Amino acid sequence: MSGQPDYIDDTIVAPATPAGKGGVGVVRISGSNAEKIAVQMLGRVPRARHATMATFRDRDSLPIDSGLALYFPAPASFTGEPVLELQAHGGPVIITALVEAAISIGARRAEPGEFSKRAFLNGKLDLAQAEAVADLIDSGTVQAARAAHRSLQGEFSRRVDALAELLINLRLQVESAIDFPEEEIDFLADDKLHRKLDECEAEIASLLRVARSGRILRDGLRFVIVGKPNAGKSSLLNLLSGQDAAIVTEVAGTTRDIIREQISIDGLTVELVDTAGLRNDPDRIEAEGIRRAKEALATADAVLWVQDVTNNTSDTTDKEIPAGIPTIIVRNKSDLREPSSRRPVDDAGSISFSATTGEGMEALQRAIKALAGFEDFGEGALTARQRHVSAIEESARHFAAGRHALDADRAGELLAEELRMSHAALGTITGTFSSDDLLGRIFSEFCIGK
Repeated sequence: MSGQPDYIDDTIVAPATPAGKGGVGVVRISGSNAEKIAVQMLGRVPRARHATMATFRDRDSLPIDSGLALYFPAPASFTGEPVLELQAHGGPVIITALVEAAISIGARRAEPGEFSKRAFLNGKLDLAQAEAVADLIDSGTVQAARAAHRSLQGEFSRRVDALAELLINLRLQVESAIDFPEEEIDFLADDKLHRKLDECEAEIASLLRVARSGRILRDGLRFVIVGKPNAGKSSLLNLLSGQDAAIVTEVAGTTRDIIREQISIDGLTVELVDTAGLRNDPDRIEAEGIRRAKEALATADAVLWVQDVTNNTSDTTDKEIPAGIPTIIVRNKSDLREPSSRRPVDDAGSISFSATTGEGMEALQRAIKALAGFEDFGEGALTARQRHVSAIEESARHFAAGRHALDADRAGELLAEELRMSHAALGTITGTFSSDDLLGRIFSEFCIGK
């Protein structure tokens, strides 16, 4: 990790409660001048970690408000620095006056996420825990909030650190074998080494599953709805979202633009993206809608492919779906077929559905949850971000390359180097290896006051 920025020694201030009126407003001050500001604004430094009733005054000793003050001396504070919190009445004029008073005495306005950034730089949180602070605030479901809290408590980081320790131990064993080639024992062919490689490979796969589930729990799953014109895509969107979000007519090509709706299925956040019907020879406006539909497909997590079971013409939509994107086939308009020919889910996994009657809704919801790995969102679920998933995938690639070098060519030096890079990729998750640019991107997404 690069050196700390120059401003780490100064003092920052920001409201820690949302803008607007409220019963209580909190102003947070962190840094070396916190005690000086406390003496000027309160008349004294409050007793550590005790709520103290006080009158809050400006630089000229004029009263602003009365409320509770809490003081946390370093290093026993969220940021690891001296921290002063002022709990006042939650009017915007009062909060602004308190912030301005602190600035006049020796603080400056905090940047987004700067309190959490200082906690990371001062070793109070690792990077994954700091990100979990923002994830907890932004949680859209109770399940996501609980998962973020577990990550904030360090459960995800402990999994990452345990895997990192396995990689370090493997690397030490391999490098020892390289350093002592004169030994009669061939350490690189040792069954014990290969068992450790198996253990490490399994743990990488397990952590990757946890991270992918955590990413879906945090960000939700984006389903792009595709199909031929008039297959019932917009009707499906309206039924799933519970509102008339898209115009539905019998005229093919009604949907010309992308329509997005966010829904929750038993706590799983799903973004539905309705697109123009895919067909040949569209008019100019519809062609633009189809172009946008293909753009949406490129960023989809999964696809809901809607087929009209009453239309016997060939459906070539599958040619438009990028390879590797999971797809759920929805056979719509099942209410127009004979009951004897309807099966809720056929042998291929396609779902019999009616956007008119709602038939097949439960089967479709189960399929969406299964595709998302929703069964993993239990009490042990952890929140994760796409960058965490990407880092573990990179770690897995280096590990696989190293193992291949060992198995194919007995290249211990290559295995050791790939293990080093695999370990380094994991280090970007917790911040063991990071850059100022990475930190800047991460903490700029936080709200002011965190």
